Amino acid sequence: MRALLCFCLVAGACAALAQDAEWRVPFISTPGEVVERMLELAGTRADDYVVDLGSGDGRIVIAAVRRYGARGLGIELDEALVRASRDNAQRAGVADRAKFIQGDVLTADFSRATVVTVYLLPELIGRLQPRFLTDLKPGTRIVSHAFRMTGWRPDASQTLRVGGPHPGQGDESTLYLWIVPADVRGTWAGAGMRVHIEQNYQEIDVEGARDARLRGSDIAWQSAAGRFHGRVERDRIVGDDGRVLARER
Repeated sequence: MRALLCFCLVAGACAALAQDAEWRVPFISTPGEVVERMLELAGTRADDYVVDLGSGDGRIVIAAVRRYGARGLGIELDEALVRASRDNAQRAGVADRAKFIQGDVLTADFSRATVVTVYLLPELIGRLQPRFLTDLKPGTRIVSHAFRMTGWRPDASQTLRVGGPHPGQGDESTLYLWIVPADVRGTWAGAGMRVHIEQNYQEIDVEGARDARLRGSDIAWQSAAGRFHGRVERDRIVGDDGRVLARER
């Protein structure tokens, strides 16, 4: 995994990224207890496909496979670290479910992920943020170590103390979780209902309703007509009671 040794490096990294795809930042491995907590915060399950962007020596992907039985992919720019990751997966007996490729996280395809983990420069996270919304399915969980996304409030965060000395790591680590929201902005109608929804990431306002919430594709609100709960399916919202709302064009 990759992190920032000193915040003043960001400006230089930004300029380099604009002109040179072969960017390099210091490699700092993630402490074992942080790896475990990242996967716990994501709610990792056996049916997940965990993609680690900037996967370093492969420890997060390997842990996801060993502990949860998930499948995983690590994307890492440094060819030597990719080779080391494959060796580590082989030694751990998980090479059939933990794959590692050399690639640039800014251009790599990670759209199949159900869990994404990152420990990246803020500049890189900022450049990835639009793709998290356009490329990932609603409900995909993103966990970042140390750095937040701009303007997108985390769904959850945790701070933990690191048990012992770790190169490049302080005494505490903060983790952030985001759940990719469905796109619900607009006007929806059907089954005798018509609602207008404003959206800022997972935060929604349903006109004429209260207690509105959106978590992945799961949506709910309270109105004078009662509680509505349903699932977003692209341009339809299918209620638990069978009512269907379609997005107006």
